[in-house]
Amino acid sequence: MKRFALTGAAGYVAPRHMKAIKETGNRLVAALDPFESVGIIDSYFPEAEFFTEPERFEAFLEEAREQGQGVDYLSITSPNYLHGPQIRMALRQGAHALSEKPLVLTTDELDQLAELEERSGRRVFTILQLRVHPALVGLQRRLALERGKKDVILTYITGRGKWYLKSWKGDIQKSGGLATNIGVHFFDLLYWFFGPVEHVEVHHRSDTLVAGYLEHERARVRWFLSIDASFVPEELRAKGQRTYRSITVDGGEVEFSGGFTDLHTEVYRRTLAGEGFVIADTREAIRVTEEIRHKEIGGNAPRHPLLEG
Repeated sequence: MKRFALTGAAGYVAPRHMKAIKETGNRLVAALDPFESVGIIDSYFPEAEFFTEPERFEAFLEEAREQGQGVDYLSITSPNYLHGPQIRMALRQGAHALSEKPLVLTTDELDQLAELEERSGRRVFTILQLRVHPALVGLQRRLALERGKKDVILTYITGRGKWYLKSWKGDIQKSGGLATNIGVHFFDLLYWFFGPVEHVEVHHRSDTLVAGYLEHERARVRWFLSIDASFVPEELRAKGQRTYRSITVDGGEVEFSGGFTDLHTEVYRRTLAGEGFVIADTREAIRVTEEIRHKEIGGNAPRHPLLEG
């Protein structure tokens, strides 16, 4: 049984981590969040200590370590801009870090973490749950055997209310912007499918929409990401749907709407078995999203169909 601590306990994704810790037979000993709406802990680890201040949280971890009961892993589910500092906290406490993505917002930060990881003797892991989705694993294996460049259209729309832009998610310094906050999962998936990115174009950028073109080693990708629900196809909006996700490869749609229930638990199992996703696995997606963030609008590559006209 491994001892875990967790940051960001009041966040949307935290329950998936609590569930994964429990289902892999381990124990959550302490949790941190500045907000106190964390009753979900009672469903998994009611005996866990809880802190609203990071200084007191780390002091608890330090004291436990001095008594020979330090944590083995720190699970990090906090806002994007806190991932780096909290990974450093984990390494200071002699614990492995298991962070939601993005690990950090820039490749420079990634290099710094790699150096700290090497000096600490502990590892930095991340959650790349789409890489363990059964349907996507099968597709990745098939694509690896095929030759020639694929034509890909990626569309991801996840309707968000006015709160989004007033939260840390709407602050590019804290979230990395839309391409990072809602797109990093898919840019990692495209890299896993089609290899490194050789060319980047950004065709549109606003608070609620970013779109462009990627030339991968084995694919040409037109991509479109938005938090504006008006882009959801009309027939789906009529049913009350505010989210739309689609990836087509050479005109054929990749279907992976289901199968998400236990992906975090599977990533935890692999991590605990020494087969987790590490810093090197995250580099390309972080590099690409950083370039998208700073790229000037323009380019001659074909536009995504939703931008045409």
